[in-house]
Amino acid sequence: MIPVEVTRISFYPPSKGYAVVLQEIGGGERKLPVIVGSFEAQAIALAMEKVDTPRPMTHDLLTTILEEMEVDVKAVVVTHLSEGTFFAGIRIDLDGDDETEVDSRPSDAIAVALRLGAPIFVDESVMKEAGVEDEEQSSVSFEELVHSHDNNRRKILEEKLQEAVEDEEYEQAAKIRDQLMELEKGASSV
Repeated sequence: MIPVEVTRISFYPPSKGYAVVLQEIGGGERKLPVIVGSFEAQAIALAMEKVDTPRPMTHDLLTTILEEMEVDVKAVVVTHLSEGTFFAGIRIDLDGDDETEVDSRPSDAIAVALRLGAPIFVDESVMKEAGVEDEEQSSVSFEELVHSHDNNRRKILEEKLQEAVEDEEYEQAAKIRDQLMELEKGASSV
């Protein structure tokens, strides 16, 4: 597992969403851009800036429940990548000796981790597949990080499209083709 920290949140026009950049901690220079929705980006930004809202937002409510029930959040882990989508888990300790992992979207897991001060990790296989090495601090632009993620997603979708056509699953192939077209449309509008 690779320890990371959130270093940047930026608007990403092709998806009309935001990219949360997870930077490797402890001497490593790899970065992992994770595309999230605007509400999730706002929740992460509020947690990073330690902004108190007049009323609890969803992630605030969840963290309050966890604290009141004395559930210890041990860590958040970006566990794997499938068809361009990241998956995460929130590792919790229920009673001091019964640790379990709860499935989560990375955006929600990161928002909870930041509120509770829990460490965030990325599985080595995810970092190898979708991470970008930053050989000279800041020599890789943010746009290049996100472009790298899009290229990985495009490659996965192209493979799935080929497989669907070979298996004569034309309805599935049409859906994948539409996803590829949407990805291309987004890339051309940058």
